[in-house]
Amino acid sequence: MRDKDLRAGRRRVMIVDDHPLICKGLAQMIDDDEGLMCCGVADDINSAMKRIAEAKPDAVIVDISLKSSSGLDLIKAVSTRYPGLPCLVYSMHEESVFAERALKAGAKGYVMKDQTPEILIGALRKIIEGNIYFSDSILTRLVGKIAASSADSDQHPINRLTDRELEVLQLIGQELRNWQIAKKLNISVKTVAAHREHIIKKLGLDGAMELNRFAREWLQGNKPSA
Repeated sequence: MRDKDLRAGRRRVMIVDDHPLICKGLAQMIDDDEGLMCCGVADDINSAMKRIAEAKPDAVIVDISLKSSSGLDLIKAVSTRYPGLPCLVYSMHEESVFAERALKAGAKGYVMKDQTPEILIGALRKIIEGNIYFSDSILTRLVGKIAASSADSDQHPINRLTDRELEVLQLIGQELRNWQIAKKLNISVKTVAAHREHIIKKLGLDGAMELNRFAREWLQGNKPSA
């Protein structure tokens, strides 16, 4: 009864991540804050949507890569079904590449996994209060784009890809084969092959070997020429 009283009035946070150790650490971090509590954990879109309906959280922490699904797809689903429920991306994936996509999907914030617990908790509080949380560099870039009414940053080849194509490119960079990518994304091998062809065309690459090289270098943080 005492534990229940201690948790009364806390804002409820759902965690969606396919790494059990990260979920455990996040849950402990959230429960250690006197104003927050973890109300559930999920590892893919289906389980997340079911548990959100049951637990009625005040915020959802979402990783970009989930078990057999994409965190961006989950954010879109949450934004459609629960428009007042804020999502915070918490991911190892580079903010400079994914933050704007996450924002367009409906996310209210983005925190890299190498940030401190204080930053994560602060970001959670901000989105629960109805604000947004992105790093200063991302906010500066977004404001600059609006002020200049320029699409210059969209001219980078990577930004021509759809969210799914970007996921496939990332997995190619991890040197996964088509059948492995298909299994991870829960799509057919034929669909993976189609995505590869679209990526090659959009990036102006000269076939599969150059695609593999581009993907590896991009994943390593280089700037390969397309």
